[in-house]
Amino acid sequence: MALHHAGIPGQGEAGGDTVEVAQEVLTGCGGGGDAKPSAATTAAFSAPAVSASPADPDAAEKAAVLASYTSMWVEQMKAYRVASPDGTKLDDFATLDALSMFERDLATMKKNNTRVTGGVGHDAEVAELDMAAKIPTATVEDCIDLSKWKAERTTGEPIPLPTAQPLRYIATATVERWDDNRWMVTEYKPDGNQTC
Repeated sequence: MALHHAGIPGQGEAGGDTVEVAQEVLTGCGGGGDAKPSAATTAAFSAPAVSASPADPDAAEKAAVLASYTSMWVEQMKAYRVASPDGTKLDDFATLDALSMFERDLATMKKNNTRVTGGVGHDAEVAELDMAAKIPTATVEDCIDLSKWKAERTTGEPIPLPTAQPLRYIATATVERWDDNRWMVTEYKPDGNQTC
């Protein structure tokens, strides 16, 4: 059985309302509107890992890449807490292409009256950085950790993770530096078959 990538970050399609809703909720984990990130969510993003030695000439760029990726996730968590992107700054950190999966998740969450109350852990690092490219590009590899993930219906009924869902899996993001020197996530690919 494949789980849907828009449900649980990095998974495929599954039948059944509970599994589908849990999967849809897990792709992008966020809060919305006026919701503030929980202490757990904020702590998970407060010190991104930079895979760079102290003498690494690209250390500052790698830190900027991870800051943009982390900010995208903080904004996603805001959106997922209220099943709406309203009031978030998602488009400051990610392109429409990268956000399309998360937008589908939010639509499904809204339709099914669900929200996220838990958090998602991250262990992200810059795996590749090409500053010589016409558009400087980085690849971020992240170990997504769902051990603190909680989803529920708006009635408060908990939605369990599907039994086949790995609690830790790899997601990869492509991040580009645009003309205004902003790093933008242009592609996000979770891979639930690659655990970490």
